[in-house]
Amino acid sequence: MLFWILAALLTACAVALLVHPLMRSRGGAAARTDYDLAVYRDQLQELERDVARGLLDRDQAEAARAEIGRRMLAADAGRGPQAPAPPSRTSAGRWPAVAIAALLPLAALAVYLPAGHPDLPAQPVASREDAGAPPAVLEALDRLGQELERDPENLQGWVLMAQVYDRMGRHRDAADAYRRALALSQGDPGLATAFAEALVRTDRGIVPEEARRLFEGVLERVPDDPRARYYLALASAQAGDFETALAGWSGLLRASPPDAPWVGMVRQRIAEAATELGRDVASVMPDPSSPGTAAQPSAPAPGPTREQMQAAGEMTAEQRAGMVRGMVDRLAARLAEEPGDADGWLRLARAYRVLGDREKALGAYAGAQRAAPDRPDVLVARAEALIDAAPDGPPPPEALAALRRALEVDPANATALYVLGQDAAEAGRPADAAELWGRLLAQLDPASSEHARLREAIEALKTEALKTGG
Repeated sequence: MLFWILAALLTACAVALLVHPLMRSRGGAAARTDYDLAVYRDQLQELERDVARGLLDRDQAEAARAEIGRRMLAADAGRGPQAPAPPSRTSAGRWPAVAIAALLPLAALAVYLPAGHPDLPAQPVASREDAGAPPAVLEALDRLGQELERDPENLQGWVLMAQVYDRMGRHRDAADAYRRALALSQGDPGLATAFAEALVRTDRGIVPEEARRLFEGVLERVPDDPRARYYLALASAQAGDFETALAGWSGLLRASPPDAPWVGMVRQRIAEAATELGRDVASVMPDPSSPGTAAQPSAPAPGPTREQMQAAGEMTAEQRAGMVRGMVDRLAARLAEEPGDADGWLRLARAYRVLGDREKALGAYAGAQRAAPDRPDVLVARAEALIDAAPDGPPPPEALAALRRALEVDPANATALYVLGQDAAEAGRPADAAELWGRLLAQLDPASSEHARLREAIEALKTEALKTGG
């Protein structure tokens, strides 16, 4: 009965929306124009938000603004002089409205009754997202999920599930599956990179803090990994540190083979960073004729205009610093209105650290923790900032509390295990330190020097614990 009541109400609303234009007098062009202008103004506001988040570069933003402005002028020009109101409709003119009001519900019933099932349960959102996937893929994915429930230690199963989710566009689910696979693989660099890229896709191209840490870990083991180098430079650019970004992308381009698929994209990023710094693109682009550098692409990557380069080149160092400070201030203003954006707070904190403003950086990290109190990457980032702010003493209590919470949420968090183990060792609790570092040791490559050094430290802690009885 509830279904039929709701269906009747929805049908009445639909009929009213269709009948209302037929029942009122003609005209309304001005109202339509006002509506279009309001939509275009909303688009301009959304464009500014995308620029603030780093999703659009300067050229793309200017082109979009110009196009929206052209549409606004066209809409306003189409308003024209106000025409006199036409006479009201006669009763004969109301017959189409009456016919629609009567026939539309009858037609809906005629279509629904033969095939409708009002008692059918609601379809989950995930199923609706998968509506475009082939049935065979969905069936295989379901079987794989059941198999992983029975055998959660199946590394290849988690990898396969992550890859399927990624191809389906379900990047958050892909990231969750990669997280499980990475834990089982004990830190495989290839899986770490795939996991980090899934996190970037989940955040619409923004490099979140957790992804940045993963890419840094990959570079420690594979120093020439091109994806990790590219995304770390991108993270620097998104934090306002264009010097570091330019150096990162330039180094990647020098090390890339001429036919590498990422060469054109890296060249474009170098041009963008050079423009932000007010430098000539040709002077900072690596020489394609020198050994180990990439050849020029057949079609040049989009770059700044001559006017933009001239304007940027005329800026002083103070003016460029002011430009970066303005970007940071705009991000801070947005976060004051939208304090729940944890990744925005992390970007703001990194930007403040680049600018040398330690106190504001700590405040931004605190904002990130308020926005996401249970995210391990947020907790670890704030703890590290607090420890860096007190380099000559033990870790502050706030930092240790954040790391303990991170370890509760993510028992395999390497940073938390190491720092808390070190704190336990310095506090005279060798058994606790050995237990924490033992969990960290299981994640390291047995053939690495880090593994050997940590194993020796654990053995020394165990010996000390036997001597002291603790």
